[in-house]
Amino acid sequence: MDKRKIKETFLGGVIKNNPTFVLVLGTCPTIAMTTSLFQAFAMGVATTFVLIFSNLFVSLLRNVIPDKVRIPCYIVIISTFVTIVQMVMQKFLPELYSTMQAFIALIVVNCIILARAESFASCNRPLYSVLDGVSMGIGFTAALCLIGIVREFFAAGSFAGMEIPGFPAMDSVGASAFGFIVFGCLMALFNFVIRKLDERKEKMKKSVLPLSEGRAETLEEVAK
Repeated sequence: MDKRKIKETFLGGVIKNNPTFVLVLGTCPTIAMTTSLFQAFAMGVATTFVLIFSNLFVSLLRNVIPDKVRIPCYIVIISTFVTIVQMVMQKFLPELYSTMQAFIALIVVNCIILARAESFASCNRPLYSVLDGVSMGIGFTAALCLIGIVREFFAAGSFAGMEIPGFPAMDSVGASAFGFIVFGCLMALFNFVIRKLDERKEKMKKSVLPLSEGRAETLEEVAK
């Protein structure tokens, strides 16, 4: 078991390969389901559940599924877990399901899930595939919640469903347009921070390298 690969897989979807801010996948639910924090969180959890189990079963069946029909097979696997999500939400969260049912059904063709099934789960062992699903799900959920917090606060004048006294709410058209602005600004900010962190790491590596080379030369002189 490669510990380095486990770490890279688990952290990849949250930061370097964040499906929303870096890979720009699943944009439709990102805009549609982030009008409130609660909806954004529910969409993220539902997608994470489908991601984990679809990745797991695609990985388990990767040597059995014929190459020519792999995409239809992936869709059948994904739709099975989407149906489970629909039944659970319809039973225990009927009000939430009534507002989200169209987008819950569209998880079947969500670019994030199909992309991870094709590019990762079909090429890796079950453990790594599950970790990838967890990582991508956390990254997607965190991004949706962040956008949802900002949109709900400025567009609806509330936080997590609690109204803020004296804070004006936008109309539906303005709120939708504002959603695209928030998405773009947060994406730019996220990528800017990641780039700065990468540059800082590179500078640290370059500063450490001469020290390590000098130490090696000193050890060679002592050995002589």
